[in-house]
Amino acid sequence: MRSYNPDLTPPWKRSAPVPEVPADPDLVVEEVSTGFCGAVIRCEAGTVTLEDRFGKHRVFPMEPRGFLLEGRPVTLVRPSRPALSLPSRTASGSIAVPGARARVARAGRIYVEGRHDAELVERVWGDDLRIEGVVVEYLEGIDDLPAVVAEFAPAPDARLGVLVDHLVEGSKESRLAARVSSPDVLIVGHPYIDVWQAVKPAALGIPAWPTVPRGQDWKTGICHALGWPPNTGAAWQHILSRVTSYKDLEPELLGRVEELIDFVTAP
Repeated sequence: MRSYNPDLTPPWKRSAPVPEVPADPDLVVEEVSTGFCGAVIRCEAGTVTLEDRFGKHRVFPMEPRGFLLEGRPVTLVRPSRPALSLPSRTASGSIAVPGARARVARAGRIYVEGRHDAELVERVWGDDLRIEGVVVEYLEGIDDLPAVVAEFAPAPDARLGVLVDHLVEGSKESRLAARVSSPDVLIVGHPYIDVWQAVKPAALGIPAWPTVPRGQDWKTGICHALGWPPNTGAAWQHILSRVTSYKDLEPELLGRVEELIDFVTAP
């Protein structure tokens, strides 16, 4: 009797074998079906997590010939030696403290101008603020800022930090801030018309924030320019959902919030 190879695929149609490459941390590969390119940050349960240059994470199955390494197909496999586990981090980049309870709230506070500002601060710095016992409250506006500060009655053991939108030289916001003078109050701000702009365009998949003509409602103008429904509340929830960590925010906001937290928590 003749003996037949169970694989009846003609030789010219068979896929050439590809090398198996350990999915070691920081290995940069491209997933073939989506074109997503990033560095390996995790490998577990038959999947690999990649992080692209914008800080976006994607999880992919480690299928044969599923990735390109320097333009050539490879099959990713689990590393032979388990990688050292790095401390997990909060959305702000701080080292996470698993199981930590929220600290009793300090007398000091951070005030931010607007609900959207408060929600963004909570999303990125919420874990840190709870551990430090810092409460964030939002202001409807800063027209009455001097009166708000006077009512709070700041003191060395009850410092007040204030985050203001569009705090640039010559603006109404800068004039109001100049009317407050106290060693126990720190007023800082970002240069953006609205905190929406503090979210990096790349996090939303747009090249840049559109320019809105003077005299037009800024948020409504943004929705129109980007082709979004004219619902600014829904637009903000979409923007907020794309913020996963500090990497999605502009440095001009990051530095100011960190500065306020340091001021309020200083001994």
